[in-house]
Parts: sequence; C-alpha cells; structure tokens
Amino acid sequence: MIRKFFLPAIFLLAACNNVHSFKKAEDPQDAGREFIRAALDGDYDRARFYLYVDSTNQTLLDMWKKRYDRMPHEERQKYQDADILPINIRTINDSVTSYTYANSYKHDTTTIRVVRINGDWLVDLKEILNHKR
Repeated sequence: MIRKFFLPAIFLLAACNNVHSFKKAEDPQDAGREFIRAALDGDYDRARFYLYVDSTNQTLLDMWKKRYDRMPHEERQKYQDADILPINIRTINDSVTSYTYANSYKHDTTTIRVVRINGDWLVDLKEILNHKR
C-alpha cells in the first residue's frame, strides 16, 4: 500500500524539480539577448521561455531547432562560442522594439521583434519573415 503512494510521490517531486526556472527579461534588450544566446547554444527550452508563443513562432523555432540538431558537432560548437553582435536596437513604441543582430561566427544579419505582452518582454520571430521578402 505504501509503495502505491510513495513511488508516485517521489516521481512527482522529481518532475517538479526539473521545471526550468528562467529569469524573466527586464527589458527588450534583455529578452532579445537571452533568446539569441539560447538559440546559439542550442538551448531551445530556454529560447522558448523568451518566445511569444503563437503557431508561427512555434513553427519557426521548431525549424531552427531541427536545423541546429542536424548540424555537425563542430559547427554547433562554433555557434556556442559565437558572440552576439547587436547592430541596431530600435524602440518602435512602448511595447515593441526591433532588435537587429549578427553573430561572430556567421555574420548574417537577422532582425527580430521584442514585444511586451501582459508586462512580459518576449521575442516575436515573425519579423524575420518580413525581412525575407
């Protein structure tokens, strides 16, 4: 009888301890930097924490993750070692900031939007689609 309740309780407590406790972004630069660093490091749980969750953003992040997971270890290491190179961080209004950056490994320029939703600063990847047209 004790096993019936004791073992599930242990598994439940262990599962609760695995919950990631990431720090909320204090401002748009913080959100952008944390998201980009997580993506470069291949830490997509952390990247998802800083992501504005909608179907388009989820799809884009899933595509990034699949591409990252297929990379050879050496290339992933180069991304992990890369520095974030902010190019232009521009406030659009009190709830939207445009964050243009590159990284020191691949110098491709990328622009993301950081939006404030219910007081939280989150990355909106749909800006990438606007710049690819």
